[in-house]
Amino acid sequence: MDYKKLSIGLGIFSIALGAAELLAPRRIAKALSAPDHPGLVRGFGAREVAAGAAIFQAPGHSTTIWNRVLGDVMDLTALGAAARRAPGNRAVQAALAFVAAVTALDVVTALGLDRQTGRALPLREPATT
Repeated sequence: MDYKKLSIGLGIFSIALGAAELLAPRRIAKALSAPDHPGLVRGFGAREVAAGAAIFQAPGHSTTIWNRVLGDVMDLTALGAAARRAPGNRAVQAALAFVAAVTALDVVTALGLDRQTGRALPLREPATT
């Protein structure tokens, strides 16, 4: 599998998602039962755009994808809070499922890049060649 190409796809996805969050934060916040938090959505959008830009600068570096994983954890935490506030909101449930799937793809990509490039998750020693 070409993890570098997968990384570039995740960069495109990050920028598209971030743009949506930056352009329509109130609408997204309202749909996720958080109408008082458009600033949080906007902040998450800025983080996504920055993540995408970092990936384009270094698509073969797993660190950029591990940064996406950390962002995914933030997203899942915020969506979990929204799910507790509005347990019947299908948009929140769908967003949780979608972010969980993207998180899995991010982890697979980051681990694949670690194996291909010798770079490692920061908690491990780098692979030697």
